[in-house]
Amino acid sequence: MELANQIKPAIDLIGHNKPGESGGQKSATEKPILDTDRIAKIVGHAGEQTGPVYKITVGRDDLDVKEMGAKINARMGLNTWAAFVGTNDDAAIAGDIAMLESEVTPTLKALRSNGLDVVAIHHHMINSSPMIIFLHYWGRGPADKLATGFKAALDGLGKGSKK
Repeated sequence: MELANQIKPAIDLIGHNKPGESGGQKSATEKPILDTDRIAKIVGHAGEQTGPVYKITVGRDDLDVKEMGAKINARMGLNTWAAFVGTNDDAAIAGDIAMLESEVTPTLKALRSNGLDVVAIHHHMINSSPMIIFLHYWGRGPADKLATGFKAALDGLGKGSKK
């Protein structure tokens, strides 16, 4: 229950800005809460700011997934993401990783070796081919360390898969 209470504020804020809003852009006089440029550089992908939440989403375009003959893509949830909130010194991360079955163990090892906790492992698509496993994770600590953990998990995805 304590874990849920700690990450709920970050999850509640995801996707709550309206089209055309600044999405949490800071004025020149405000002190930035998270160094999002640094996080993006560590991860190797830029994200989007929505209020205090900085979210990086990476599609799994390296996979050819079909459900009942229909192609499943990143816009339909075949992606991996991380949401950061907090400060550079005390941040939280929560996210979801879309993996092939063969990627589960290496991803678990990458996350755990970087201090990120696994919350759930499951799948959404009943008849998809290949089967996609989703892993939810979270962590708390310096933003750089959290970004490094997310990057380690990303680095293991797509290894050996057909492009």
